[in-house]
Amino acid sequence: MSNSNFDQPDAIQKLGEFMVKSVESARAVEGPFYHLEFDRVFPDDLYPSILAALPVYADYRPMHGRSKKKDAMGASTRVKIDLFPEYIRHLPPAKRAVWSVVGGALCSEPVKNAFRRRLAPALERRFGPGFAKVGMFPIPILTRDIPGYKIPPHTDTHWKGITVQLYLPPDEAHTNIGTIFHEVLPGGGLAKKSQMRFAPNTGYAFAVGKDTWHSADPVGPEVTTRDSILLTYFVDSGVLRILRNRGKRVGNFLGNEFRNLTGRKG
Repeated sequence: MSNSNFDQPDAIQKLGEFMVKSVESARAVEGPFYHLEFDRVFPDDLYPSILAALPVYADYRPMHGRSKKKDAMGASTRVKIDLFPEYIRHLPPAKRAVWSVVGGALCSEPVKNAFRRRLAPALERRFGPGFAKVGMFPIPILTRDIPGYKIPPHTDTHWKGITVQLYLPPDEAHTNIGTIFHEVLPGGGLAKKSQMRFAPNTGYAFAVGKDTWHSADPVGPEVTTRDSILLTYFVDSGVLRILRNRGKRVGNFLGNEFRNLTGRKG
């Protein structure tokens, strides 16, 4: 995809349509919990532009929660940029053009509805027959992990409805650092069941449930960066959740603006 295509008003719609097809053609895997696996998320001509538009480390801000870890030099091992217009506006124009289209497509209703359709079995188990009417608030973030990053087995918070991760490596040099899926043993423990390949333009998605245990092994020193997009659909039903989702976006925006004004990086 040439740079001029990012100026077209229908670029977001076209990318969204492609991503809907990607979701619809993804493999459905039953174990250890119901999830989708993608082989080709973005168009082949767009993927190189996405890699070229990856920001430098200083453009990101540290992750919080389970991912709030630092390496021996004090650098955050997982950093992020929310792919909303108010966040990416500080990027150089060429990079901003790419992420504006990608972020817009990820937040589109057709893409969200495609995930709802394909993850219907798991969503119905959690939310019941009316799962399609449960509000979902999309938050797409570009993440970068550096050596030292790891996260233990967890199921994701109940605030989340759907978790999607799209891998962005330049090649297949480190396919062994993909997300690990765990099964719950009869005695109550966990066992590694499968692992995603950290391969270009691939990814996975699942509806968050009590059995969706997953983790990531430590990123080793042989890896420069582990780049991916995390698209999280937060449950958006009820006054508390609706206010929380929008308040979090506003709060993060204000924090990001303060960070840019004061020159704080990393």
